Amino acid sequence: MYLKRKVNGVPGDVTPQLALQLLKEGNFRFINNLKENHDLLKMVNETKDGQQPFAAILSCMDSRTSSELVFDQGLGDIFSIRIAGNVITQHILGSLEYATAVAGSKLILVLGHTGCGAIKGACDNVELGHLTTLLHKIQPAVEAEHTVIGNRTGNNAQFVNKVAMLNVKNSVRQIMELSPIIKEQVMNGNIGLVPAMYDVNTGKVTFYDKDAVMRTSNLPNDELEKVINH
Repeated sequence: MYLKRKVNGVPGDVTPQLALQLLKEGNFRFINNLKENHDLLKMVNETKDGQQPFAAILSCMDSRTSSELVFDQGLGDIFSIRIAGNVITQHILGSLEYATAVAGSKLILVLGHTGCGAIKGACDNVELGHLTTLLHKIQPAVEAEHTVIGNRTGNNAQFVNKVAMLNVKNSVRQIMELSPIIKEQVMNGNIGLVPAMYDVNTGKVTFYDKDAVMRTSNLPNDELEKVINH
């Protein structure tokens, strides 16, 4: 994939829309067992002098959600940033700012997943050392979920997954609110942000395109601001 992303031989020609499409195609290959033949040693040689990943993926640390595998990518194709519950911290923001403003990634994908242990912990108000602070960052999503009335605990898979979905959307919103650097890049059309969910039962990623923050040629700044602040 490292060479294929060089549109017309120029890596800079990758757009946020194309970056998203590459991830969608990669997940399609993954769930259909059509994995590309990644020559890893060749990729090591091609990337030895630098890197130009087309996307940065913020995902949970869950062992089942490795972004390189889920999206069938090779060495040098993506930045993979992982933290329990795919929450936003200053260090996460710094990593995303480096990925986009310095290394040139065109897309930030925030990837949650079903059956997330961190989400379950937040639903059950678990307190455990430094994990307590991390789980508190998920509480806004727990409080925002109003469709499930009974059994609002980590034992209710439906409730957990709905909170996880809200949490990824909250993370996208927080990135825009807390990072002027990333917001400016989005407003200029240089990058896009997309929330998504990985199903641990099937391997399929659902992309929430309607909640994406991505500039199109016919979308004026005031309309983009509405999307950002909705």
